[in-house]
Amino acid sequence: MKTNQTPTKRKKTQQKKPQPPKSDFFTTLCRSDLKEECIKEFKFHPTRKWRFDYAIPEHKIAIEVEGGVWTGGRHTSPKGFLNDMEKYNTATLMGWRVFRTIPDLLHTNATLQLLREAIAGRSTDSPNEFFVHIM
Repeated sequence: MKTNQTPTKRKKTQQKKPQPPKSDFFTTLCRSDLKEECIKEFKFHPTRKWRFDYAIPEHKIAIEVEGGVWTGGRHTSPKGFLNDMEKYNTATLMGWRVFRTIPDLLHTNATLQLLREAIAGRSTDSPNEFFVHIM
């Protein structure tokens, strides 16, 4: 028996990328050591898709982890560098303080001390221990 109906096409469902965990070792470290809520992949701009690697929104502190510094990663390509400049400058105009680090230094006492000083609103004339480690 034949029918005159044409078979209906199945709608393609767009597969979503796996979402990164919103909590990880660094966010847990900030919560326990700094007593501050740190959010991973924090979307800070109302219209752009920009996200900070980590943010402490209560203090408008952003932490950007710059990967590929020694290997020519995206952050060091001309286009990536210029895009990062636009993002960081816009964030600064919005009142954010953006701190940049590399993966090897993210979980160090020096990074946590830098964030403590930023949260406390302290400034210093002496170089932070953070900068000594990367030289």
